[in-house]
Amino acid sequence: MRSIQPVPLLAAAVIGVYVLVIVGATAALADAAAACHGWPLCGGDLSNPAVLVALLHRLIAIVVGLLVIAAAVVGWAHGSVRVKTALAIALCLYPIQAATGAILANGTAVERFHLLVAMVIFAALVLALAWQLEAETGSDDAPEKTLSNVDTPTSTSSELHGSATMTDLSTLSFMARAKVTIGAYFQLMKPRLMWLLCLVAGAGMVLAGTPTVRTVVFTLGGGVLAIGASGTFNHVLERDIDKRMERTADRPLATHEVPVRNALAFGGFLTVASLWAFLSVNLLTAALGLAAIVFYSVVYTLILKPNTVQNTVIGGAAGALPALIGYAAVTGRVGIGGLVLAGVIFLWTPAHFYNLALAYRDDYERGGFPMMPVVRGETETRKHIVFYLGATLLAAGILTAISDLGMLYAVTTVLLGAVFLWMVIRLHYEQSERAAFRAFHASNAYLGLVLVAVVVDGLAF
Repeated sequence: MRSIQPVPLLAAAVIGVYVLVIVGATAALADAAAACHGWPLCGGDLSNPAVLVALLHRLIAIVVGLLVIAAAVVGWAHGSVRVKTALAIALCLYPIQAATGAILANGTAVERFHLLVAMVIFAALVLALAWQLEAETGSDDAPEKTLSNVDTPTSTSSELHGSATMTDLSTLSFMARAKVTIGAYFQLMKPRLMWLLCLVAGAGMVLAGTPTVRTVVFTLGGGVLAIGASGTFNHVLERDIDKRMERTADRPLATHEVPVRNALAFGGFLTVASLWAFLSVNLLTAALGLAAIVFYSVVYTLILKPNTVQNTVIGGAAGALPALIGYAAVTGRVGIGGLVLAGVIFLWTPAHFYNLALAYRDDYERGGFPMMPVVRGETETRKHIVFYLGATLLAAGILTAISDLGMLYAVTTVLLGAVFLWMVIRLHYEQSERAAFRAFHASNAYLGLVLVAVVVDGLAF
């Protein structure tokens, strides 16, 4: 008879506890606790929706508690010392979590401690899951050679492709050349990043309050221009490396469709235009916008990306800054809502991008970039994806606790978080490029829909 495997139970326990974290983080639960007199039963009026919320929460807590016990029993039989330690912590804390729930139900204000204990239980289960996946699916695949030993080709087919592009352009009509040229400049702006980063800024604005139409237009307009400027400077600075990588060999500067001096002028124009748009909102927004351009173009591209394996982690600050820009655009300051949203984006970035790094590991090695899979191997990278995914979900829970977001946000972060986790678990077992792309797209779907939920819930309140 086939024995029960720990990973499915651990994954179910992780999502179950996360449901408790999200429900516990909502203001609705505090109201429900006040309406539901007594514990474990409820003496409130069942016609009151708050009483039903409290009863549902307690029922979920019982089911999740059984899941945690089952995961601990099975994990103890199959897991390593690290897994057993993490499970022991979760198992010991769960009764404390239940006790604080009883105290809360009797009118004592311990909501923050109740939520903190739930988050620690969640973190312990995430660690247990990551370590168990590493034990079951990992291998000693850390590279023996260093990046300094990677050969750097002096000439590539992509360079020949670039000169061929120039020849082809000369044979086109004026309208055709104009269309190709406009397309090349548009590609310099990295348009694929724009929708998500504009959503981040939009969510930041909604968390800060109700923005005016003028604020939205100038903030998002400035954001699009700033992203375009950052992308253009990135293309300029990495043009030689782009020629060595299959994924980037067709970029406009790698193929010589756009001269370097023209790209620099274009990037400068976009920078000035973005600062003008941001200054039309307020000075702090403009300062943060300029910081975002400089950080991505200089700090990330020139310093972090080619020199440290933590480039993706630290570089997440570039994607997090739009949250602060959006918040500052409405309030003129950096508030707690903007900071927590920025934290969500910062922690999500490695969980998101490490999937792409796995899919393009050989390409990044050819480019000489010390990405996590290149330097520390795929096993370590997959484990860190689970770590950062867990941290992202916790940050999303904190956002629930400090804001007035409602049911749409709660359901979205739980359901999409579960899908994201499932794709990451499949990645551990399949270990293929296809699985890495599935997890990558799941990460995009998670953040995109969570941000939409923030906007919708924020505007509804």
